[in-house]
Amino acid sequence: MASRPAARALRQSIRQLAPAVQRRTFVSAINSGARAAVASAPKAAVFQQQVRGVKTVDFAGTKEEVHERADWPKEKLLEFFKNDTLALIGYGSQGHGQGLNLRDNGLNVIVGVRKNGTSWKEAEQDGWVPGKNLFDIDVAIGKATVVMNLLSDAAQSETWPHIKPLITKGKTLYFSHGFSPVFKDLTKVDVPTDVDVILVAPKGSGRTVRSLFREGRGINSSFAVYQDVTGGAKERAIALGVAVGSGYLYETTFKKEVYSDLYGERGCLMGGIHGMFLAQYEVLRERGHSPSEAFNETVEEATQSLYPLIGAHGMDYMYAACSTTARRGAIDWSKRFKETLKPVFNDLYDSVENGSETKRSLEYNSQPDYREKYNQELKEIDDLEIWRAGKAVRSLRPENAK
Repeated sequence: MASRPAARALRQSIRQLAPAVQRRTFVSAINSGARAAVASAPKAAVFQQQVRGVKTVDFAGTKEEVHERADWPKEKLLEFFKNDTLALIGYGSQGHGQGLNLRDNGLNVIVGVRKNGTSWKEAEQDGWVPGKNLFDIDVAIGKATVVMNLLSDAAQSETWPHIKPLITKGKTLYFSHGFSPVFKDLTKVDVPTDVDVILVAPKGSGRTVRSLFREGRGINSSFAVYQDVTGGAKERAIALGVAVGSGYLYETTFKKEVYSDLYGERGCLMGGIHGMFLAQYEVLRERGHSPSEAFNETVEEATQSLYPLIGAHGMDYMYAACSTTARRGAIDWSKRFKETLKPVFNDLYDSVENGSETKRSLEYNSQPDYREKYNQELKEIDDLEIWRAGKAVRSLRPENAK
C-alpha cells in the first residue's frame, strides 16, 4: 500500500519505536465501573480447539481457522526451506520489509531488480551484496525456486511478457496482492499452468511488516492459493507467511483479497478517513475556529488518543474511556454517518468489483510522467492548511523537541 516516496521517507523513522500514546483532555480517566463493564463484555474471539499448525477461532459467531507464527519456529522454517532460493522481484515497501525479515530468519533469499537503478541502490544500502544476494531480475528468477513478484501492480503488468517465460515448471510463484491474476483481462498477467501460485498479503505497509517483526510481534496477514500443482501450495503459503513476518495468518482467496484491499484502501484506511478529516476541519475553520483547535479536534486527538484505544481494546473500551456526554453523542451520530456513508461504500465496492478501479490504476500508474503527477498530488496535500497546521502541532510533542 505504501508508495515508493512514502516508503523512502519512512526508511529512517521505522527504526525507532513509536512514542508512548498521549491521552488528551477529551478522554477522562476510566473509573472502576467502566473497567468492570469492559472486562465483563463478551469476547469477540474465542479459541475452540488446537491441533498442530491450526486453531479454530470463533469470530463473533463465525468459526475460522487461524495459523500463527508459534507453529513455525525458526528451526522449522530453516528445515522447510533448506532446498529453496527465494527471489524477491522488486524492492519497494513490501520487498524491503519482507526481504529483510526473510534474511533475518536465516533463509536463502536474494533480490532481483534493475541493475544500478534506484531500487538496486536502496538494496545495497540495506546490506544486499551484488553478485551474492543482489542480482538483475532475470538472473534472480533463474536462481529461484520461489519467485516473489513484489513489483507494483502497474509494473507487474508491464513486465509480465518478459517475466512469464522465466517462471518454469517446478518454481512457485508468489504474490502479496491478488490484483494481477484476478484482473488478468486488464493486466494480462496469465500465470503459467504448471506452477504453484500462492499469496501472502500483510495487512499493512512493508515498513509495518518490518517494524512489527523487529518488535517480536508480527503483522496480521491473509494467505491464499490460486493454483496448487504440487499438492503442497497451502503449506508453503503458510510457511512463507510466517517467514516474511506474519504473526497470524487468515485464509482467503485471491479475489476476496484484492476486492477487500482495494475497497479498504479507498475507504476507511486512507481515502475515506482523509475525506472525513478534511470535511470536519473545513467546517470548524468556516465556523470561526483556529487552525490549531480545528486540527487538534480532528486529527491529533484521533490519532494520539482515541484510535490507539480502539486498536488496543476495541470501540466499547474507547467509549468507556470518554465522558458520558461524548459517549452519548458518538453513539447517536454514528448511526447517522453509517446511513449516509453506506451507499457510498456500496458504490465503491461496485467500482472495485467491475474493474473500474483496476482500469483507473493501470492507466494512471503506467503513464510516463506518473511520478511527476503523483509528487504534485502529494505536494498539494502537504500544502493544505490542515496538514501545515499539523506540522506545527507535532513539533510541540516532547519527542520532537529540539
